[in-house]
Amino acid sequence: MPIYLPELLADELWFPPVQQALREPDGLLAMGGDLSVARLQLAYQSGIFPWFSEGDPLLWWSPAIRAVFAPDTLSLNRTLRKQLRREGLTVTLNQAFAAVISKCAEPRPSQAQTWILPPMQQAYLALHQQGLAHSVEVWQGKQLVGGLYGVQLGQLFCGESMFNRIDNGAKFALIALQQHLQRYAPGWIDCQLPNPFLLKLGATTLSRRDYLPLIATLTKTPAPAEHWRSQPLPLEPGHD
Repeated sequence: MPIYLPELLADELWFPPVQQALREPDGLLAMGGDLSVARLQLAYQSGIFPWFSEGDPLLWWSPAIRAVFAPDTLSLNRTLRKQLRREGLTVTLNQAFAAVISKCAEPRPSQAQTWILPPMQQAYLALHQQGLAHSVEVWQGKQLVGGLYGVQLGQLFCGESMFNRIDNGAKFALIALQQHLQRYAPGWIDCQLPNPFLLKLGATTLSRRDYLPLIATLTKTPAPAEHWRSQPLPLEPGHD
C-alpha cells in the first residue's frame, strides 16, 4: 500500500498535527518544505525534526517514543574524573561549531553514510549564527576529540548529533552540557530517538503524549541568552 505524506511548500510555514505521524515507519510526518531558520524553529517547538539521507526528499519526523535526559541524570564519576586528568581534557562552549558539525557528519565504522548532508550543515550553521544552535567541544591540547551540537529553544536543548575521537569524548560533552544548562535552566536535553548508548548513560523514554506538554512548557520559558557566549565549561565532580 502506498504511503501518503503531506507535502510542504517552501513558501508555506506549517506542519500537520504530529498525531498524524505514521506508525510505520514510526514518526514519519511530512515531506518537502525547506530548512529555513523559521521552519526549523517551528519544527522543534512542535516536537518535529528533519532527517533524510542522500537522494531522499526532505523528511520530517515526530516519533511515538522520545529519548530525553532529565535534570541531574548525567554526572562525572570517578573513572571519568581520572580520564579527564590523565588525558588533559578541557571542554568549551561554542568555540568550534563548524568543526563539530563537520566531524559529526564524517562516516563511522557502523554507519558508512551520513544524514548530516551539506544542506543540513548549512541550515544549522544559519541557526548558530542566529544564536539558536550551539556546540560543546572536548579538547586534548589543541586537538578536537569529542563534541556535540544542537538547538536551544527556551529551556529545552534539542541534541542533534555527537562524535568521539577518544573513549568517552561525547560523554564528557553531554555531562558538561547538562551541568551548564542547570546553572541557568532545569537541564532537559532531548535526544530524539532512544538507542543503547543513550540509555546506558541514563536517558529515559517519553511517549509523544508526555513529551509534547513538556516541550510546550520548556520552549516557552525564557533562559538567559548570554550564557551561550563562547567560553570554557568546567566539569564539576559527580557522585560515585
